[in-house]
Amino acid sequence: MEIAALVVRTAREHARLSKRELARRAGTSPAAIVAYEAGTRDPTVGTLVRIVTAAGARVEFDVERTRPRPDPTLAGERLAQVLELAEHLPRRPAARHLSYPPFPRSA
Repeated sequence: MEIAALVVRTAREHARLSKRELARRAGTSPAAIVAYEAGTRDPTVGTLVRIVTAAGARVEFDVERTRPRPDPTLAGERLAQVLELAEHLPRRPAARHLSYPPFPRSA
């Protein structure tokens, strides 16, 4: 099922509206609502927003930039380089005891 068909039908069913009533509220024909829900016709983004708004819901679009997946071989090589570099860094002596800042006691 196309996403627009699912969105229109879900919004209408959640609002408990008939196709005829949703069409009236959205300013379109009942035949258009039937076609949108059947997936035989695709609404424009503006029409989809108008229909969903008429059903008392809202449409949100979220576009995220995706990062390409790193090549596992290249990532492994980089990790090996970092670990090799870390071997050449000076080591700190281990702390003998931990100290915490004093906190005032509650009354």
